[in-house]
Amino acid sequence: MLKEFKEFVMRGNVLDMAIGIVIGAAFGKIVSSFVTDILMPPVGLLVGKADFSGLFVDLSGNNHPTLAAAKAAGAATINYGVFLNTVLDFLIVAFAIFLLIRQINRMKREPEAAPVAPTTKSCPHCLSSIHLEATRCAHCTSAI
Repeated sequence: MLKEFKEFVMRGNVLDMAIGIVIGAAFGKIVSSFVTDILMPPVGLLVGKADFSGLFVDLSGNNHPTLAAAKAAGAATINYGVFLNTVLDFLIVAFAIFLLIRQINRMKREPEAAPVAPTTKSCPHCLSSIHLEATRCAHCTSAI
């Protein structure tokens, strides 16, 4: 059973998938940092100097000033700012994957096949189709 498991794990598809998952996780972290640290601060500034990751609804009714204070107090919160950041992360990752797949598909496209040279011609006497190298028509027996 151990030998069979080793063969399964060492297949090319499993290794490719594992590498893809690791690279995808690292790419996801980069995108999350890009959204949280670079993209959202200017957007928050344009919207009204709000940090989206700090936007929340306090369900306990105690009106905590920050999300960190609400979490420290153990209050139930709806963290819609974090959700917005996560949705934006997803959209950026999906768009990046779309661009990557689009480029891969462009590179994979096979060039159009050249038109095939004709192998037959028409007999000038009976208009039957005959081979290009024929010197006599097989239908009317006239010399070509």
